[in-house]
Amino acid sequence: MPTKKPLIAIVDDDQSMREATTGLMRSLGFDAEAFSSADDFLAFPRLRDTDCLVTDIHMPSMSGLELHRRLIDQGVSMPTVLITAYPNENLRARGLSPDIVGYLEKPFGEQELLNCIRSALERRSDVEGD
Repeated sequence: MPTKKPLIAIVDDDQSMREATTGLMRSLGFDAEAFSSADDFLAFPRLRDTDCLVTDIHMPSMSGLELHRRLIDQGVSMPTVLITAYPNENLRARGLSPDIVGYLEKPFGEQELLNCIRSALERRSDVEGD
């Protein structure tokens, strides 16, 4: 029986960033879905199947941090990688929670993102194994 590919969700209002990240995830063998807004992701039928969320912090209508808090409020625990073109230590400190597995500044390297994704998937399997 084939193993299920991990599902990575990319939420970023920057189309080129979203497409590049989605393409990278797929080239590495992950199942990847891209969303241009937090609201689009919240309406995703497979939201609870998502193994890792990669979200931009600064987006119109709902930020990546607000999206993360909304998921927690809905009882959805999801390893999350925050990405930003506007690094801010105060924002970084506020965003740190057990589910936040990475905080990357754009432009970031493929290996940096992959390390965060691997950490997220390890954490997810540890939680599901309990």
